[in-house]
Amino acid sequence: MTDRRLWSYKDIAAHIRVQPDTVRSYRKHGLLPPPDQVESGKPYWYVDTIRVWVAGRPGNRARRD
Repeated sequence: MTDRRLWSYKDIAAHIRVQPDTVRSYRKHGLLPPPDQVESGKPYWYVDTIRVWVAGRPGNRARRD
């Protein structure tokens, strides 16, 4: 099932526990996927898009016991 909610920089930042400016910097440096929607010049991403991106980020490897 897909999650069609849209997240802003603030929502993404809260999810990955960083400041919103850090997420803006990720986008500026091409580290964030392209926005799924732009409304009034503001970018938004679907929750599923961000979850896939977070899972593939360096340092987010599966932990083994």
